[in-house]
Amino acid sequence: MKALMSTRPAPPEELELIEAADPVAGEGEVVIAVKAAGVNFPDALIIEDKYQFKPERPFAPGGEVAGVIESVGPGVTHVKAGQRVIGSIGWGGFAEKVKVQAVRVLPIPDAMPFDEASAFILTYGTSYYALKDRGYVKPGETVLILGAAGGVGIAAIELAKAMGARVIAGVSTEEKAKFARDAGADDAVIYPASGMSKQQSKDLAEAFKKACGGGADVVYDAVGGDYCEPALRAMAWNGRYLVIGFPAGIPTPPLNLTLLKSSSIVGVFWGASVAREPELHKANTRDLFKLYGEGKVKPRISARYPLKDGGKAIRALMDRTATGKLVVTME
Repeated sequence: MKALMSTRPAPPEELELIEAADPVAGEGEVVIAVKAAGVNFPDALIIEDKYQFKPERPFAPGGEVAGVIESVGPGVTHVKAGQRVIGSIGWGGFAEKVKVQAVRVLPIPDAMPFDEASAFILTYGTSYYALKDRGYVKPGETVLILGAAGGVGIAAIELAKAMGARVIAGVSTEEKAKFARDAGADDAVIYPASGMSKQQSKDLAEAFKKACGGGADVVYDAVGGDYCEPALRAMAWNGRYLVIGFPAGIPTPPLNLTLLKSSSIVGVFWGASVAREPELHKANTRDLFKLYGEGKVKPRISARYPLKDGGKAIRALMDRTATGKLVVTME
């Protein structure tokens, strides 16, 4: 099989397309013939040894896949060969085949295309867990989403609207603002692309407050960096600040701001939650498939890349030029 491999800690341009041995399913495992793989920010981190997990090399990035089960190992009963599935796998997805623990595989609806399926579980799973189980979003509340035009950001917009919230999108360009509004955001705030001065930070906090009608009940921060403090300053009383990721850098917010608003900073580690709380994950996935079937959520794929160009997809994500989801396809 062909696989796009990380052979050393390096940027995505140095991933190597190689011929690798076909995987064989062991006890409790399945082999998936991959049709599409979603591209996510952890892919950019893991190939440079900057992620929480550091797999043995060589390995392929790609933490979520959609495809057809080619074979099953001993002890596997809930899925079978020939079934259309998605897999949340951590890494290994940028390959024509991948071996994965069967417990990390879920059947997909017949009406769900493989590219949409590969762009579904990580972004919507993360955002639903964040908003529902960590942010406790209630109807009528205001949710401010930073990085709202990205994959998890668009998912958060759709889900927050489905939960009855008012949504403000934080984005870096007018094009992204339109993209976020088209996904359901009620309003958008455009922030500087990078390197804010103190005055710009204060101005952004005021812009966030104004757009939120006085303050955000929940902040969904998928960006980090300089954008954290103005968003934290724009929170309402008893607000919940959800920490999703740090493509703009890990911030060091002044914690006195949480005291002044009696607000909370809440970590969101969806991947660990899946392992620690499998029944919660199953219930959330059922909810997400139901919302998909009702047309309330739908992955917005802005670009598809062949396997050999998977590094270009990761680069687009790293440079924050992408909107919605990027997908690597095997056909």
